[in-house]
Amino acid sequence: MLAMQYEITLPADYDMRIIRDRVAAGGHLLDAYPGLGLKAFLIRERGVDGATANQYAPFYLWADAAGAASFLWSGAGFTAILRDFGRPVVQTWIGGTAHQAPRWRTAPAYGMRVKTALAADANFVALARATDARLADAVDAGQAQLGAYGVDPRTWELVTFTLHEQRPDRVPDTAVLFQVLHTSAPERRLLPDRVTPRLVPPLAPTGKEHADA
Repeated sequence: MLAMQYEITLPADYDMRIIRDRVAAGGHLLDAYPGLGLKAFLIRERGVDGATANQYAPFYLWADAAGAASFLWSGAGFTAILRDFGRPVVQTWIGGTAHQAPRWRTAPAYGMRVKTALAADANFVALARATDARLADAVDAGQAQLGAYGVDPRTWELVTFTLHEQRPDRVPDTAVLFQVLHTSAPERRLLPDRVTPRLVPPLAPTGKEHADA
């Protein structure tokens, strides 16, 4: 899984109805996009939920890295962003897990993102497991419709992203809250809910092998 987001900051007097109309007209085009686990079409409006600027900031969870590559490099999809807004920084995190409610009673209305810089001596394996458990518990308790995390191994930054059917009761100081205009989730069921080891760690030496020799 890959997590991805670009944040397009717009002028303070920008009419956000332009973005709302844009998503209403074209958001459905990704509703069956191969390899896409989820795209949340997110905005922030200046003066709302602590936002100091207007932003269009879609967040993606890719079930298939080839789908992300096609979106970015094939000339379809991301090209419309380049044409209309210029080239934004595309933040990318190696995804860990995504937990989600079996059924969404209503479409997500809010997304919440939290970024955390990992200390140089942090046990990031243990931290990833704890983050996974916390997000799973939030979904199980009905506090979120979806919870996912990822890590940028270039900067060692942890990101968590959750979707909610209404404004969360508790918004941490470090969180950024977005409004969700539309959600495309053609392959959300393929997003991983666990990280499975693919290498078996070697057994610690016991000394017996020397005695047998």
